[in-house]
Amino acid sequence: MTEQPKKDHCLQIKDLHTSFYTDRGVVRAVRGVSFDVMKGEMLGVVGESGSGKSVTAFSALNQLKRPGKVDSGQVIYNGTDLLTLDDKQMRKIRGSQLSMIFQEPLSALNPAFTIGWQIKESYVIHGMRDRKEIHEKMIDLLNKVKLPDPERRIHEYSYQFSGGMRQRALIAISIACNPELVFADEPTTALDVTVQAEILDLLESLQHSMDMSIVLISHNLNLVGERCKRMIVMYGGKIVEAASSEDIFRHTAHPYTVGLFKSLPTLRDTGGKLSTIPGEVPNMMKEIVGCSFAPRCANVMKVCNEEEPRLREIAPGHFCSCHLTGTAS
Repeated sequence: MTEQPKKDHCLQIKDLHTSFYTDRGVVRAVRGVSFDVMKGEMLGVVGESGSGKSVTAFSALNQLKRPGKVDSGQVIYNGTDLLTLDDKQMRKIRGSQLSMIFQEPLSALNPAFTIGWQIKESYVIHGMRDRKEIHEKMIDLLNKVKLPDPERRIHEYSYQFSGGMRQRALIAISIACNPELVFADEPTTALDVTVQAEILDLLESLQHSMDMSIVLISHNLNLVGERCKRMIVMYGGKIVEAASSEDIFRHTAHPYTVGLFKSLPTLRDTGGKLSTIPGEVPNMMKEIVGCSFAPRCANVMKVCNEEEPRLREIAPGHFCSCHLTGTAS
């Protein structure tokens, strides 16, 4: 399917539904997610584990493996619904136009091949054959991601790298062919605070220098709020709140987002118990009636257990799915 792409839109996800068909039952991992990624922006997607963040990204790249399956929806890129393309067509797009930085570099990088071989593979897959040109591009690329001594590093293996260096190598592979959009799935997992900041500074620098869009996926509200002008909050496979990061920090609307903020540690937390959201995440194998957050919400009402709240605009550019919130005037 082809349609006229909207101006300033890099990617549009429309009513995406994704499930995992397991022997134990069907896991409804993503339930009607819709959002746009604008050209040149860094968009934040936050939520706890199991909220559907990463599955949304894999679905958008048409990269789900069995037992995962996109049940319905559209992912529009350059006027084409990516979900209608076959594997051969998608391979031409993945890496060259759309890419992903995977969550764990230690498992994403192949320990049996050198870093240089893995970068070279990206160029070869997308048609480059000249060895000298590939070598020059690899060195330039590793300099771009600030990996020291690139002439030596291209001959080394991932197990010889520190965590931060592995992440830089993974970023290099993902941007090798100058993609227009990169999904960064928890790119700072297992890194110490100083290295986290360095990696995020690098991503921000690359975003501006390469004029690309980044979808930054994380469970860390503060991290996303500092780096992204716009933020999406997911829970139970759905978007529960979406707005500018400034609005979400200043005018938090959904009880789940409120709970996330309350659970953030502060300098005043010296030895006392940290605030937590009571209860457990919903069982996505079971049918969810009403609001998925209702069993954990302190403000639950009768309607919350009977009717699913729709995502609606409660203030200009601020969307929330909660029966407690009103509509924008």
